[in-house]
Amino acid sequence: MANFVSGVTIDCVDPQRIARFWSTVLGRELGPSRDGWVYLGHRGDPQPRLVFQPVPEPKAGKVRIHLDVTVDDIDEAIDLVTSLGGRTTGERHDYDEGVVVVMADPEGHEFCLVQYY
Repeated sequence: MANFVSGVTIDCVDPQRIARFWSTVLGRELGPSRDGWVYLGHRGDPQPRLVFQPVPEPKAGKVRIHLDVTVDDIDEAIDLVTSLGGRTTGERHDYDEGVVVVMADPEGHEFCLVQYY
């Protein structure tokens, strides 16, 4: 039995908006989607497909799982995220192997930008 992560589902009030944000951040194309839902990628892609699921309520509280996005230049990545409607949380961690900056997408879903040295 082969077990693997095939997708990550993110609850959103506005799946179209959040999918466009992530499409630009990750450079991934929209894939076939269900009505009201938006998918980035396809089943069988080398990266897990991101699924944006419509929900009626906005995010409340801290999400206990998040995406880590590896970038070449942390400052350029922060500028891109904020230009797309995301924001920094003010949390930054500098380690010997690199830097991690905690960000949030336009609906407040936290994620990390990671630049390894």
